[in-house]
Amino acid sequence: MKCVAVVVLLSLFSEGLSAPQTSCDALLKPITVSNEDMLGRWYFSGGSSDIPGSRSLVHLMTSVWLDLTVTSRSNVLNIVQTQRIFHECSSLAYDVIFENSTMLIEQPFYLKEVYLSTECADCLVAKEDIISGTHNFTSLLMFSKSKSISPAAVELLKKQAECLQLPTPIIINSNNETCPDNITPSEGLNALNSVLQAKMGHQVARLLDTVFDMFIN
Repeated sequence: MKCVAVVVLLSLFSEGLSAPQTSCDALLKPITVSNEDMLGRWYFSGGSSDIPGSRSLVHLMTSVWLDLTVTSRSNVLNIVQTQRIFHECSSLAYDVIFENSTMLIEQPFYLKEVYLSTECADCLVAKEDIISGTHNFTSLLMFSKSKSISPAAVELLKKQAECLQLPTPIIINSNNETCPDNITPSEGLNALNSVLQAKMGHQVARLLDTVFDMFIN
């Protein structure tokens, strides 16, 4: 009888371990997104990343929006990204490859972005795998056609971040003032690459992330 009891307990324990993985497989399964779905203005609603310094940067950003438009090449989209940091607005522009529901950047760093399910009808949740030099990073980002997102969408985003072993997502205040459209953008990929390279040093950047999380959350 003792042996039977042990077998039953081990079976229950095994099932308990496998259930979360099964749940995560479903939560992290990529969805189909067309070129037309990607176009237009998207407001950055929040997200999480293990890029050193990224959490500090998001805490300092009071608003971010992206405009995605077509180019002369059918598999290339143009992105204009405009953000407000320290009450100052700036804008970046860059091209990305988009085909088969996947966004790619190949230089000066490698980025592969796929899209996950969400509880928000006009939202886009992006999972990014990034390689910069010898470093590998993961990001989970949520964008919305409107500035506000539902609590259910936020909860699902948190579960997806947990599945990816990322910190709790930071959600942008939807009432923050956004930047105007008339800012001349600079070439953006080199600016983004400097964040990935973390020239101040990854340890210092992670320390800043911790400090910001302690005093702002």
